Amino acid sequence: MKQRIFSILVDNNAGVLTRISGLFSRRGYNIDSITAGTTMDPRFTRITITTSGDDLILEQIGQQLAKQVDVRDIKVLKPEKSVNRELILVKIKADPSQRQDVLAVANVFRANIVDVGKQSMIIELTGQQSKLAAFLELLEGYEILELARTGLTGLSRGMDDVRYFD
Repeated sequence: MKQRIFSILVDNNAGVLTRISGLFSRRGYNIDSITAGTTMDPRFTRITITTSGDDLILEQIGQQLAKQVDVRDIKVLKPEKSVNRELILVKIKADPSQRQDVLAVANVFRANIVDVGKQSMIIELTGQQSKLAAFLELLEGYEILELARTGLTGLSRGMDDVRYFD
C-alpha cells in the first residue's frame, strides 16, 4: 500500500467538501486525513487529502477528482518536492512536580505549552509526522488525556506549478 497526498484547489462553494469526501465513500476509497481552508483568494478553498492504496487505486482517485465540477487544480505532493506539516494538541496529566520535565521535552521539539491547569497541560506541536510520532513516544510515561490532530497539509516547493486564475 502506498500513500499519496493530493492538494486540491476547488471553488469555495457550499457543499464542495461534502461532494469531494462523498466521492471517496461512494467509490470505497479511504481517507487517511483531510484538511480544508480558504486560500488568499476567497473564491477558492484548498483541500489536502492523504489517502492510501495501490497504484491503480491512487490513479483512479486522481482521475475521479479531476472530473469534479468544482475542482480547479490537483497536485500530488511528493515528499521531496513539497513541504508538509501536521498540528497536534496533546493534553497530558501533569501535576506541578512533573511540569519541568514536560517543559524540557517540549523545548527539545520546539513545542508550545498553550494551557496549564492544576493537574494538566496542553502542548501544541507542528511538524512532519515523524517528528510528531517521536514526540508522542517521549510522552509515553505521562497519561495522555486527549489528543487532537489536524491531518497533513502542504504546498509544493518553488514556482514551477503555481496556477493563476482570473
